[in-house]
Amino acid sequence: MNTLEGKVALITGGSSGIGLATARAFHAQGARVVISGRDRQKLEAVAAQLGPDVVGVPTDVTKLSDLGALMARTRQTFGKLDILFVNAGVADARMLAETDEAFFDELMDTNFKGAYFTIQKALPLLNDQASIILNGSINALVGMAGSSVYSASKAALHSLARTLSAELIGRGIRVNTITTGPTETPIMKRAGYPPEVIEAHLKTLASQVPIKRLGHPEEVAKVALFLASSDSSFVVGAEIAADGGITANITPSPVQNQ
Repeated sequence: MNTLEGKVALITGGSSGIGLATARAFHAQGARVVISGRDRQKLEAVAAQLGPDVVGVPTDVTKLSDLGALMARTRQTFGKLDILFVNAGVADARMLAETDEAFFDELMDTNFKGAYFTIQKALPLLNDQASIILNGSINALVGMAGSSVYSASKAALHSLARTLSAELIGRGIRVNTITTGPTETPIMKRAGYPPEVIEAHLKTLASQVPIKRLGHPEEVAKVALFLASSDSSFVVGAEIAADGGITANITPSPVQNQ
């Protein structure tokens, strides 16, 4: 039996990486899916690839007018929402002394403001007992040089999940966060770094993960699928780590490495 049969899901940032992997997983389990993103052509290609009952809606989550249009299209097409995966985001690193207002605003507007108002605009569409899933980050919990703005934006999401859990529990709406670790996605390429810089950074990240590799988008999507389904009906305000053991502070035994 498909675990999401008859459900309607909205995934922001759904045309690549974790969002796309999650759209595939949800659709495979019977959900009708709305995906949003900034690139119209990519959205249309992904929707056509995934097949029936998948709709792509061009959206800039930093613009409330776009979010309103996204929800209007969702209502027009599918009526109501059962699952909201707040996944759209940007990642970039800059030391405190080098951070300007434009850099700060870009990350905070996309990662936090966009997420906050996505949920607010979706609220009238959400059925009782719906599931809201936030794509958080290990950066909300650990200190990494150069990540002050990005980390703050993700920490705000983790806090928001707990607050909204308290606000929405009366309707049975569950809000949970995936604490995502280093994952193979195009997000760094979109930041405009040269390929050799990206490759070196990813190798460094992989070396810091206890299982010594980056995560795959499909692995995070499986966590999102669990949180979207009734299998997680008793999971509320939780943070589930999909991070290869980083936030568990796992230290391999020297004996095992001999």
